[in-house]
Amino acid sequence: MELPEDIGSDFHQAKTTVIVSDLHLCEAEPLHPKYPLWKRYKSREFFFDKEFSQFLDHIQEKSRGESIELILNGDIFDFDSVTSIPENPIFRLTWLERTRGLHPQEEKSKYKIDVILRDHKEWVDALRAFILNGHRAIFIIGNHDLELHFRRVQESFLEHLNLPQDYTSQVRFCEWFYISNGDTLVEHGNQYDPYCMAQDPVHPYLLRFNRIEVRLPFGNLATRYMINSMGFFNPHVESNYIMSAGEYVRFFFRYMLRAQPLIVATWIGSATVILFQSFVDRLRPSLADPLTIEDRIENIAAKANAPPRVARELKELFVAPAASYPTIIARELWLDRAFLIFLVFFIVLEIFLLVNKVFGLSFFWIFIPLFMFLPFFLFYSKNVTSTVQQYKEPKERILSAAALIAKVPRIIYGHTHIVRHEFIGAVEHLNSGTWSPAFLDVECEKRVGQKSFVWISPGAEGEGRVAHLMAFENSDSYMVFNPKPRDSRKNRTLAKV
Repeated sequence: MELPEDIGSDFHQAKTTVIVSDLHLCEAEPLHPKYPLWKRYKSREFFFDKEFSQFLDHIQEKSRGESIELILNGDIFDFDSVTSIPENPIFRLTWLERTRGLHPQEEKSKYKIDVILRDHKEWVDALRAFILNGHRAIFIIGNHDLELHFRRVQESFLEHLNLPQDYTSQVRFCEWFYISNGDTLVEHGNQYDPYCMAQDPVHPYLLRFNRIEVRLPFGNLATRYMINSMGFFNPHVESNYIMSAGEYVRFFFRYMLRAQPLIVATWIGSATVILFQSFVDRLRPSLADPLTIEDRIENIAAKANAPPRVARELKELFVAPAASYPTIIARELWLDRAFLIFLVFFIVLEIFLLVNKVFGLSFFWIFIPLFMFLPFFLFYSKNVTSTVQQYKEPKERILSAAALIAKVPRIIYGHTHIVRHEFIGAVEHLNSGTWSPAFLDVECEKRVGQKSFVWISPGAEGEGRVAHLMAFENSDSYMVFNPKPRDSRKNRTLAKV
């Protein structure tokens, strides 16, 4: 099935818009024969396909026959967490792909979307019925579904939807932003997070030897090469894998001692691969045809209901990728601490061997300077904190500038998994939260967040459209807190009105 080339003018108008983000649909993880907690968050037990189907039915009923614009705002599919490989692959597989997941190449990405959609058939059927009822769906590409850039992946998705030809134009894929009804700018938000930003969503590909790949940011590589090999960490909750040294030790003895006794070797190997690939990929030029650059910008802008100027100016707000600063990545991966330990041990060993030639000391003397070094190492480790969460929330300067560029009073993001509804000056800012299987514990008993979404509909006469942050539960929805001026960076929780 070919992608529709026409860009219908009807997308410029929308009375009712619904935004959800960060579903993180992935393949179903089979039960581990020895360790039932291994990637339990990926098991079918926590699929929400039926709830999503009920959610679509609910918003259709709530719209009272009006056409709905459903915006799926990034990270709808989690390509990075897919570790399945075909039984009889038609493409070459490396040893790394067999254990950590396929590389982001078009034929391999197509295999991954097929695996995801086959495991989530009820979700696909619900979306198909929704579109056949006269509604439309817009996919904004996030950091974990960057492989949606591939044309064959988009075509495969449409094939799974199995829509009549007249309805395929009701599905649209946008590179990183979309303007709804001229009053709302919708972005996933990863372009303002240095750890997860796509270096160039206009030209997302790079040439690796003789293969074209999507360029992946550091956050994606960390999921693929580290989280995928450490099945007791939940990638949807950062506190689940960003810990202090003491917490890591307790976590190891409680969950990983029997399952992964050599986890330190896995960590060092994975972290080294991530650091190397992040830095090398940062230096590779984007794969772009200079004869079609302007056409590419115009196409991106047209799909986003914006003039080309808006696409160019929004692109200037992007932050620099963290891969530009390898030392920052090394600290996030704890490689700085590993290097420090190795360096001290190497120096102490060299001094010991030199002194041992003269005095003939026992080898156990080497532990004295190592134990003397331990307090300094602990002090250093305690004072080196992760900055991942610090950069996830977009800065107020970026929010204000984006609103001026797009000429809208409202901006909606996803990415952070934290619901928000606030006013920053004259700009209304909302975050639709997440539906992902996020748990604070390995046993998947302490769930984080609710199935939240943003509902935009006509207000009172002359008021224009009004946005509400809502949550869906038990075939019904309820409104969340009223927006307030941003006076702090504290997270807010959902509460019934």
